[in-house]
Amino acid sequence: MKLIFSISLLILTFYNLHSQQKNFIDQAYIEVKGSSDTLVTPDRIHINILISEEDTKGKSSVEELEQKMISEFKKLNIDIEEQLFVTDASSDFKSYFLSGQKVMKSKQYKLLVYEASTLGNVLRSMQEIGLANIQLDKTEHSKIEDFKTLMKAKAVVKAKENASEMVNAIGQKLGRAIYISETNAYAYSIQGKAERFQMSTTSSINQEETENNLSFDQIEIKSEVLVRFILN
Repeated sequence: MKLIFSISLLILTFYNLHSQQKNFIDQAYIEVKGSSDTLVTPDRIHINILISEEDTKGKSSVEELEQKMISEFKKLNIDIEEQLFVTDASSDFKSYFLSGQKVMKSKQYKLLVYEASTLGNVLRSMQEIGLANIQLDKTEHSKIEDFKTLMKAKAVVKAKENASEMVNAIGQKLGRAIYISETNAYAYSIQGKAERFQMSTTSSINQEETENNLSFDQIEIKSEVLVRFILN
C-alpha cells in the first residue's frame, strides 16, 4: 500500500512539474539582455604609515615623531579621531634589535584620506619631518552599493528598451516581464598604480611629481541582466 501511494505521489509530482513547464513554454515571450556600467572616482584612500626610530637613526623617539606627524595632519585639516588609526590595537609599540643590543621602537598607523591631492600633501609633509615609510593600502568608494543598485535598475530598463525595439519591428506589443535575473555584476578597480606606490626613506617627492603621479584608476561598476517579457 505504501509503495502504491509513493508511486502515485511521484506521478502526481511529475505531472505538476510537466504542466508548469508546458504552460511556460506555451507562453509566447521574448528573452533579452540588458547591461549598464559607470566609472566612479575613489573617495576613500587608505595608506599605511610606519613610524620608526630607525628613520632618524635614533635621534628622535617614536613619541616625538608621532607628535610631529599628528601636528602636520592637523595643519592639513585631517580629523585625527576619524581618519587616523593604530594598526595594532593590542600594543602601541613594537620593538626590534639592531646592532647588537640596541633597541629601536616602531609604531604602525593607518590613515584615511578622501582625495589624491590630500594624499600628496601628506606625503610631502611626512618627508619633511623625516617619515617616509608610507605605503598605499587600498582605494574604494563610500557609496559603492548605491551605484550597484542604480546600475542594476538601468540594466533592466535597457533590456526593456531592447525588447520594445525588437517587438515593434514585427508589429507586436510587449507585455509584462515574467522573469528577471542578474547574470553578471562587478565593481572592479584596476589598482596597478596603488599596489606599486610606496615611499621609503630614500624616496623623494615634490609637488609636480605628486600632481602628475598621484591619480587613481576609477572603479568600474557593471550589471548585466536577463529579462523575459510576454509577447502580445
